[in-house]
Amino acid sequence: MTSQALIFTLSALGISETVYLIKKRLLLQKPICPIGENCLIVLESKYNKLFGIHNDVLGLIFYIASSTIAAFLVIGVEPLPLWGTVIKIMVLGGSLISVFFTYLQWKVIKSWCFWCLMSACTIWLMGVILLVTNILT
Repeated sequence: MTSQALIFTLSALGISETVYLIKKRLLLQKPICPIGENCLIVLESKYNKLFGIHNDVLGLIFYIASSTIAAFLVIGVEPLPLWGTVIKIMVLGGSLISVFFTYLQWKVIKSWCFWCLMSACTIWLMGVILLVTNILT
């Protein structure tokens, strides 16, 4: 149950991050970029959408879904095996997409976005938690 609580907490972090980015984008404001020269190079690149939907919106959907499923697992909403499988598939998919977007920043766009890297690390940490939990149980 501790691993699901950690997934829930990381999802809450992801929700706050993506809401911040969506708000800044909708208000046409530049987000704070603690590292790198300009997050906007990445955020406004031609790679800022997947299937015609902004990546920040897709991230928000991912984080809301993962927090909901993690909450179901923590409080014991059945069917627990199904929720466990769904969260693993989601995090695996999110991790692979994060690897792709990190590669794009590094090799194609040649600019780094703090928020994008933070999201990738959040998802990868979720994956590590799930891997360790599965190995130890």
